[in-house]
Amino acid sequence: MSLELKGIIPPMITPLTENGELDDKGLQKLVEHLISGGVHGIFLLGTNGEAPSLTYELRKELISKACKYIAGRVPVLVGITDTSFQGSITMAHHSKAAGADAVVIAPPYYFPISQDEMVDYLESLVPELPLPFMMYNMPSCTKLHLSVETLQRAKELGAIGVKDSSGDVDYLYTLIEAFKSSPEFAIIVGTEAYLPETIKRGGHGAVAGGANFFPALFVDLYNASVADDFVKIDELSRKVKQIYDTIYSVGKFESRYTKGTKCSLAVMGICEDYMALPLRKFETEQREEIKEYIERFDKISMI
Repeated sequence: MSLELKGIIPPMITPLTENGELDDKGLQKLVEHLISGGVHGIFLLGTNGEAPSLTYELRKELISKACKYIAGRVPVLVGITDTSFQGSITMAHHSKAAGADAVVIAPPYYFPISQDEMVDYLESLVPELPLPFMMYNMPSCTKLHLSVETLQRAKELGAIGVKDSSGDVDYLYTLIEAFKSSPEFAIIVGTEAYLPETIKRGGHGAVAGGANFFPALFVDLYNASVADDFVKIDELSRKVKQIYDTIYSVGKFESRYTKGTKCSLAVMGICEDYMALPLRKFETEQREEIKEYIERFDKISMI
């Protein structure tokens, strides 16, 4: 099965209720918000989706219901990375049964592993997968910064692309150069501020966390980048930087990106911002900051 990965693919947050169950109404509203914003795909159970903190049962429920609500309107990618090899395979098969289009694989977390061990892991895992797969480079969470050679082997095994969330722009450019003769292998950036330069150099799109709350902004930036509309790129890039300077700057821990994303959706009335432990949603003071920033963006027609 071939699947073209490009454009804006939000790493969708997982809407939860106060007691830790899936927020079904919030999920439906969020899906419609993303699709109406023009996104090109939806990535379930990534970092912003709090995947490692969720039970297998809740992950399966999210996959099934999200696929049902998306209803084939855009491709669905599902993160299956797990400390358990069999857990990844089980989630991959559930994703296939639910109607997802591809799975996403990062290095198994907790144990530090080598590049050779990662290749061995892929050689064991890939034959068990019922769907196309995309690689995910997230060294801050997995302890392994995927090498170009490891990704080349992944491509040989059938990988259709890679999402790079290393934040290392030189590495990103090296990836684009290394795979330029294989345009079908998608280079997707996870650092959303790098989107215009990624497209300019031959990359394919972004898994942009901010597209959860402002999907149209990132879709417009992608379209401007593809069209080489430098005036528009500059205008929209300044708005993306404003997100970094405001919403992503609330709170003092690294979790502020996911917390700020969920809180933004809550103050916009799309879903609640309850989180799975060990994370907690923002307190009232921080929530008011987020609300003020969202209202400020709203006034200048950001959404």
